[in-house]
Amino acid sequence: MSLTVAQVMELAPVIPVLVVENVEDALPIAKALVAGGLPALEVTLRTPAALDVIREMAKVEGAVVGAGTVLNPKQLEAAMKAGARFAVSPGLTEPLGKAAIEAGMPFLPGTATAGDIMRGLDMGLTHFKFFPAETSGGLPALKALAAPLYEARFCPTGGITAQSAPEWLAQPFIKCVGGSWIVPKGPVDPVKIEALAREAAALPR
Repeated sequence: MSLTVAQVMELAPVIPVLVVENVEDALPIAKALVAGGLPALEVTLRTPAALDVIREMAKVEGAVVGAGTVLNPKQLEAAMKAGARFAVSPGLTEPLGKAAIEAGMPFLPGTATAGDIMRGLDMGLTHFKFFPAETSGGLPALKALAAPLYEARFCPTGGITAQSAPEWLAQPFIKCVGGSWIVPKGPVDPVKIEALAREAAALPR
């Protein structure tokens, strides 16, 4: 079943942002996250194993696996072939935006300024990543941007923690947040990951 980007953002309050070095970690991480109530998984294309990780995680029932750190149309195509069902980028370029729209790929482009968001709106996009959230002025900055750009909906990512997430999620223009805290660095601990996922899935919004 294909989902729109809006539907992906509604799946859970948090989209885990995953940097996975080893393919063998893919299944236990994905199973733990889905069991904990976080089905939308963003696998960043920052490691040589990323595409294989997407392929493995896509096998997990209930997982909606996306590719993060997508920088250009070539990476978008590779991610789609690997089984990614949505794409996230750190910024918005016209070639990447057009490629995602033409491919019918749910796309969450990174934005940090009014100009970024306006370019996206001009392309027909309405859902954006606000990135890097904390160092781009945090919630006060996004509130200021969201007021005039009232059509836009956001998934802030970058520096958000389990402690700060509720304040972001309380805003009507924020549909979810991206978080890396749910899968801590180091050896994979599925029990801990599932527990952290349950806490994140229970956050009000």
